[in-house]
Amino acid sequence: MDIDLAQQSIAAALEGSWEKAVTLNKEILKEDNKNVDALNRLARALSELGEISKAKKIAQQVIDLDPSNSIAIKALKKWTGIKSGDVIPSKTSSPEVFLEEPGKTKMVSLLHLGCMSVIGKLDSGDEVMINDHCHRVAITTMDGKYIGRLPDDLSARLKKLISLGNVYKSYIKSIDPENVEVFLREVQRGKKAGDTASFFPEKIDYVSYTPPELVRKKEVLVPTQAEES
Repeated sequence: MDIDLAQQSIAAALEGSWEKAVTLNKEILKEDNKNVDALNRLARALSELGEISKAKKIAQQVIDLDPSNSIAIKALKKWTGIKSGDVIPSKTSSPEVFLEEPGKTKMVSLLHLGCMSVIGKLDSGDEVMINDHCHRVAITTMDGKYIGRLPDDLSARLKKLISLGNVYKSYIKSIDPENVEVFLREVQRGKKAGDTASFFPEKIDYVSYTPPELVRKKEVLVPTQAEES
């Protein structure tokens, strides 16, 4: 395999140059038509260009070659219900947006997920919108399509802080057909919010622990029935 071509194809994908990624991966496959890495990259590039039918066929080809290939299996599930030509505009963000800051960031799983025809078109790093105009805070695509909603306690807290002038951004952290996690970040704190932290630190449950040597010592100190007599 041409390692340089593979690196170029990965770089093209990271830059969002999907036409270039298609061309480079096809070049690799001319030399090795069973290269599952190149096939997976080609399927992804085609899906980004809206050529879902072709992407599905290539992903199935990967599974035929490698039945346990998790990338192809996940991709097929993700593309269920999506038609060729369907594209949802999304803004992909750099990895730096996921840097955690105590009190200012939080990762949360969404509840009551929307339809897979919308969720299937999202990727990790996509910026999504926080919609606080209803009773519960919903997460939508940048063009307003429903993805899921935040838990009630977090919804209530964010609605209050937003009313005090706080501003937040949200990004897709991870996604599969049964779970979507978003990363929430406070980007501006309103004057009325004062020093109020947007998010509480994660609660850690501690379990008491007695070292085995102390347990053995206690057992030695307990008199046996023979000793009592």
